[in-house]
Amino acid sequence: MTPDPLPPKGFAPHFRKSPVTDPWEPLFSCVEPEAVRLGLRLREAHCNSRGFAHGGVIAALADNAMGLSYGRALGARAAADDGEAPAPARAVTVSLSLDYVASGQLGEWLEVRPRVIRAGRRLGFVDALVMAGDRVVARASATFSAV
Repeated sequence: MTPDPLPPKGFAPHFRKSPVTDPWEPLFSCVEPEAVRLGLRLREAHCNSRGFAHGGVIAALADNAMGLSYGRALGARAAADDGEAPAPARAVTVSLSLDYVASGQLGEWLEVRPRVIRAGRRLGFVDALVMAGDRVVARASATFSAV
């Protein structure tokens, strides 16, 4: 069975480009009120020599999605305080931790689903599940510092 090349409903081409992720395009994002989910269809460029999603790709995507989600939450909080329209805040990663629990296979839809635990003015705490289809591939957690 050939996988569907289109992303799931709600996903659009990712709005944030980076030299790190350029070789992995096309990347897709789904901006929600509470988080920014990222996804891609696993191709050879995303896999290790054994044909599984590479841990570095998973880590980079999880870091990206969690950081964007924290920035979105922090921007929304600042907008509520100021009574203005929300603008995403910028953040840098202080720590990142991943546990790999399964493998993503060539052709599968890989998706990072972040959850902002706390969006403090200086530090933010976010976790995420990385899914391949309906399977958890990794769990991630990170601490971010607002810039």
